Amino acid sequence: MCEPMNNPRHNYDVLVIGGGPAGLAAAVCATQARARVAIVDDNFGPGGQIWRGEHRQAKSPEAAEWLNRARVKQVEFIGGARVYDQPEKGLLLAEMFDGALELRYRKLILATGARELFLPFPGWTLPNVTGAGGLQALVKSGLPIEGKRVVVAGSGPLLLAVAAYLLKRGAEVALIAEQAPLKSLLSFGLGLWRAPGKIIQAISLKRELAGVPHIAGCWPVAANGEERLQRVKLRRGRKTWDVICDYLACGFHLAPNVELAIFLGCEAPDGVVLVDEFQRTTVPDVYCAGEATGIGGLELSLVEGQIAGLAATDQWEKARALFAKRRKLQLFADLLNRTFALRDELKTMPQPDTIVCRCEDVSFAQLEKQPAWRAAKLHTRCGMGPCQGRICGAAIEFLLGWRPESARPPVFPVKVRSLIQDITPTAGEGK
Repeated sequence: MCEPMNNPRHNYDVLVIGGGPAGLAAAVCATQARARVAIVDDNFGPGGQIWRGEHRQAKSPEAAEWLNRARVKQVEFIGGARVYDQPEKGLLLAEMFDGALELRYRKLILATGARELFLPFPGWTLPNVTGAGGLQALVKSGLPIEGKRVVVAGSGPLLLAVAAYLLKRGAEVALIAEQAPLKSLLSFGLGLWRAPGKIIQAISLKRELAGVPHIAGCWPVAANGEERLQRVKLRRGRKTWDVICDYLACGFHLAPNVELAIFLGCEAPDGVVLVDEFQRTTVPDVYCAGEATGIGGLELSLVEGQIAGLAATDQWEKARALFAKRRKLQLFADLLNRTFALRDELKTMPQPDTIVCRCEDVSFAQLEKQPAWRAAKLHTRCGMGPCQGRICGAAIEFLLGWRPESARPPVFPVKVRSLIQDITPTAGEGK
């Protein structure tokens, strides 16, 4: 991939926000029309969360293929950059370590992916209680896990993938606790006949996890320890018990990253970006692909990314040729989301004194007194810390049914220097 020049101003035919599978596929397909294309991502290398670190030494054949295609097509990659504002149509501002960038574009593709959904329970803020994917990322970055006892809990296929990865790195996985009932998991397995590749993946994971207890209808209700995690209390039906462990890797499926899309004016009912058959949002010249349009997995993200990249560069027939494949993959996505829908019992996990907003130390009792998000922000500062509600927001939506009412700049916390640069006229302007 080409690196951006030092000039803080850039002009592109197609600008892609997000360097994961959907963003890579969109960028590669857009270059087929000889468009000047760039990917902007807050990570320093392409691949997103799912292909983290693959740009250095690709172990996944699929990741290697798309990363290589992006290099061959000379897709420009701007890493370590976060888009935080849109001063005018066709212009985005992104903050990097050494300042802000002006990014002008004709067409914009949002491939912002998803993040883990965390639900608060007593002790969830203890050291060594992490997200499932979060612990995997830490281990990839060098965290020693060999010989450590780990409980993996929450919901979704990510739990199995994380457990298998940790086992390979020498961890002792005590058990996998899945909140979905056994009946749902069995139906999910039977429904995989439409996706033979998924059956092969499932068999492979089961083989790797041989001997690790996988308990359905089970979830954590408390994490305990003096200065860090020492044990986790699990519930299954009316039964509760403690499991001694060094780490709790816990994530309740995924939440789409839709903040930037909402800020740009895209409609996002039910927490996912609304798109048409060509992945066009409700805002002209803005497309969206991947998990931000609904959690569907790697294969669906790649196909949606391809359609978005082709459509954004007027390659309509090539895009249309992928519709049937997308429909087939969406059937699996629907099955996935039905299977791992969160049970109502999880709403009883937080106690009155359980911290929900970690940035501002806001308890569940404080939030229950408020009627909606706006009032909660005014009276408790919930969602106004460094994460801007990305952690507590999805949890509160599940627990209390609140929906974010708006998105305002800056979309991410930025340095004052970047805000000053945003409003300072350049040479020759403002005279």
